[in-house]
Amino acid sequence: MHQFVILRHGESVWNHENRFTGWKDVDLSSLGVEEARTAGKTLLQSGLNFDQSHTSVLKRAIKTLHLALEEMDQLWLPVQKSWRLNERHYGALTGLNKAQTAALHGEEQVKIWRRSYDVPPPLLPPGDSQLPQFEDKYKSVNPKDLPLGESLKDTVERFLPYWQNTLQKEIALGKTLLVVAHGNSLRALIQNLENLTADEIMKINIPTGIPLLYRLDAKMKVLEKKYLGDPAVVEKAIAKVEGQGKIQNPAQR
Repeated sequence: MHQFVILRHGESVWNHENRFTGWKDVDLSSLGVEEARTAGKTLLQSGLNFDQSHTSVLKRAIKTLHLALEEMDQLWLPVQKSWRLNERHYGALTGLNKAQTAALHGEEQVKIWRRSYDVPPPLLPPGDSQLPQFEDKYKSVNPKDLPLGESLKDTVERFLPYWQNTLQKEIALGKTLLVVAHGNSLRALIQNLENLTADEIMKINIPTGIPLLYRLDAKMKVLEKKYLGDPAVVEKAIAKVEGQGKIQNPAQR
């Protein structure tokens, strides 16, 4: 039996403000720091021993991993970072408040942008200062691979080489992995792992800061999947993610 854990980063400043974040490298909020530490304590109590960790190149995921490992007293754990684990790129929506965008364009349009499988957001224009090609962290990436904006389908296609060439191979070797990433890159992982359809993956909501444990058989089929922690807390956190993007949304930022 193989096992690994995925963890969405703790709440970021822009999560708190209910803004489309994507590849914008924003920091954790104070709640996000608390969530990351709580995730580490939960993992410590679970008794899991990890061999390798993976994260994106965005600070909210990197810091979540660091804080969780600190709580586990496993800061020595090898860490591999990849841009392929980044969040979905929200293009020209980046930085916009989701509820305000819903008020302007309608909840249905925002739902399409957030939850449709193959409809991208409005793209950034070539040469825009927000494009990743202008950031040092992507200087080793072929500019043709860097997005102007992504649908979930695009995110899945960007993520899959990392799953096939790195994560899946390490899991098959018997390594127990901790993968700290983002809502949509982790949805890409879940879709591939569970063989979900486009409609099915659109309904998956991943809460921030709560570890999700997978146990697999030798053929990488899912034997068990469970969130670690208080079920009531998990249910509330998932509902919070589901509530984003609505016009009336004052309590779920």
